[in-house]
This record gives sequence, C-alpha cells and structure tokens, in this order.
Amino acid sequence: MIGSALVRLATFNVLHGQRLPADGHPPATAPGTAAVHPLVDAVASLDAEVVALQELDRFQERSGRVDQARAVAEATGAADWRYASAFHARALPGRTWVRDRSEPGLRVYGPPGAGHDGEVPSHGIALLSRLPVLGWRARRFGAPPLAVPLRLPGQAGLTVIRDHPRTALAAVLQGRRGPFTAVALHLSFVPGWNVGQLLAVHRWIAGLPRPHVLLGDFNIVGAIPAAALGAAELLSPSRPSQPRPDGPPPRSGWRRAARVRTFPSHRPLVQLDHVLATGLGAHRAASVRAPRMPVSDHRPVVVELPL
Repeated sequence: MIGSALVRLATFNVLHGQRLPADGHPPATAPGTAAVHPLVDAVASLDAEVVALQELDRFQERSGRVDQARAVAEATGAADWRYASAFHARALPGRTWVRDRSEPGLRVYGPPGAGHDGEVPSHGIALLSRLPVLGWRARRFGAPPLAVPLRLPGQAGLTVIRDHPRTALAAVLQGRRGPFTAVALHLSFVPGWNVGQLLAVHRWIAGLPRPHVLLGDFNIVGAIPAAALGAAELLSPSRPSQPRPDGPPPRSGWRRAARVRTFPSHRPLVQLDHVLATGLGAHRAASVRAPRMPVSDHRPVVVELPL
C-alpha cells in the first residue's frame, strides 16, 4: 500500500545551469554562451514528480536569455509550475547585478495565462509539479542588513558579500494519499538570518494541508534546520492543520528525509540542501540519492516519500 503511494521529490540549486569542471572552479565563460540543454537534461534525469529549483535565471544574457524554469518544466512534463523572482536585475561578469527599479522584487511567473508575463531579467526559484496543484502562494524576504565574509570558488581567502532578497513558493498538491503542501525555498547565507527565514516559512504555511515538505538550499548545515523547526512546533500553541482522516495520526516534529552531503558538488563536505517533512507519522523516505550533475556547485537531493 505504501509503495504505491510513493512520490519522488527533488531539490536542486542549479547555479543558473553553469557547468563546472572536475576541480569545482568556475570556468571563464563569455556571457550569452551558456546553453540550457545541460540544465534541462540534468533535471530531467532526476525523474521527480515534484522539483524545487534554486538560482534560476530568467532572460539573463549569461544563460542565453532563456526562461530556465519554463524550459525545464516543458522538457520534464511538469504541467503546472511557478517561478518566483527574488529580484529583477541583469547579471554582469564579476558576480555583480544591475537592479531594475521598474519591477517590484516579487513576481510570480508560470504557464501561459498563469502568473505575470513580463520579460525583465530576473533571478529566483521555481517549483515544478507533475501532480495536480490545488493552490499556490509566494513570499519574499528582504535582504539582510549586514554583509558576511565567504569563501568563493576560484578565489583565495574570504570575500565580504552582501546577500540578496530571497523567496519561497508553496503549492498544495494532490498526492496519492491526499493533499499535501510542498514548499520550495532558498534561504540566506547569513547565519541566524536564515534560521529566522525558515521559522517565518513555518508560520506562513501553518494553515495549509499536511503533510508539509520543505525542499531547498537552506544554507544551514546538517541537523540544525530540523531541530529549529521541531522547537518551533513544540513552542507553538497552534495544532497541526487539516490532518488526513485516513492517514497516520498527527505527530509533532520535523524529520530529515535525506542525510547526504551536497556541497561542493565535486567533493561534498556539508549538507546545505534539504528535504524536511512533518505529518508523515512513522513513515520515512523509501530512497535517497544525491548524484553529481554536470552543472552547478551543489548536488541535488532526490527522495521518495509516501504522499
């Protein structure tokens, strides 16, 4: 019974489809020469019914002026999908951005007739589904007020970086065992600030149907995200929302559906990319994979859950 209800989900920070050589150092690629096919092929190879993607480009010169979310959705058979912009800007060589003040930070794009249809270049996340979607919602988080030192690929020492705004996309999906909520998110790299964003997402989806599944690049290592969410649930006076009448009894606490190292892709040392779930009772992931892909400095996480 459980096996027939398994849904394959994946999360993948795609680094706008950029190829990386074996040593993990980014190549010197001229703007406009990147092809979308390696990105599409990489995501398609995961064969997931629900896919969360981070660091997607939309109409950026560096990635061939392609709407990457649309291209991946069409190639993978995801009938319903949404892309949420974290910010509208043009990417320039040297990891800089030129913001477009004519557009608000958050726009939600989708299939024809769904969402906004503007063509201002942007950067953001997407959630793609081959399952029926019952509803969508999106949220944007402002940029942290401080910069932090980070180690960047191909650069010696630490570089002080100011983070960008972030977004989250939630969809209520019709699973094989009933409705559930999937959330794609990409959290800040600023310590503490990212935990605050995670807890804000937890409150934001509290009223949506359970189980809840969070998929994304959290920029938080290991067991910390699940522990933070578990503590938030214990301290919350609210009860779990809309338990399934034919499902397992409600159970507090969040579980890590995957415990795999994902970053950097050529030699994974830490897990920054997570699939967290609550409301599944005692059920655990049936399978977990984190294959190396020809694109990105992250590895995807692929799991199968009874949904």
